[in-house]
Amino acid sequence: MGSRPSSAPRPRATASDPVFDGQNKGGPEVARRTSVGSSSSMKKASSTANIVDDLSSIFGAAASPSGEFQEVEGETEERRRARLERHQRTQERAAKALAEKNQRDLQVQKEQAERHRIAETLDAEIKRWAAGKEGNLRALLSTLQYVLWPECGWQPVSLTDLITAAAVKKAYRKATLCIHPDKVQQKGANLQQKYVSEKVFDLLKEAWNKFNSEELF
Repeated sequence: MGSRPSSAPRPRATASDPVFDGQNKGGPEVARRTSVGSSSSMKKASSTANIVDDLSSIFGAAASPSGEFQEVEGETEERRRARLERHQRTQERAAKALAEKNQRDLQVQKEQAERHRIAETLDAEIKRWAAGKEGNLRALLSTLQYVLWPECGWQPVSLTDLITAAAVKKAYRKATLCIHPDKVQQKGANLQQKYVSEKVFDLLKEAWNKFNSEELF
């Protein structure tokens, strides 16, 4: 008769834990270093917490979401007064910044409303001036004085002075310096003058691009 296989359970291999194995292999020295490292980490965490607590006690409690001054229990009168003064200065700066922002927004709204009002009249004048001269840089430059305001500083240029490409380029540079929207604003121009400068500047730039592609290249 053949022998029956044994039904007794075979011994299982014990799973090793790398953490405990390392400690067992290293002996007391490894265990001591691990203990020292843990103690050092705890000291650092405790030190950080103390620093945060110290800063909180120096600068006071955080402001409430509503912006109201918060009382701190056990706080000295001197520290409370200093914290209250800081709180008041912060509130004053915030109120001033908000008032300035509201003033700027109101000014922008007024300018936009005024811009829409004057656009109807000025657009018609600019279109009459540019009619038949779209893309013709020489014609636009030689009649620029008819659309600009007298105080802008533009010196009229006749069509006979714009025969050569170099002369056209020179006159165009002078015109852009004279009516560039940023330059006009720096000179304290009113809203009507700024609107005209923007529209005329765009028309000249468009004509310059055409002139540049046809005659300079």
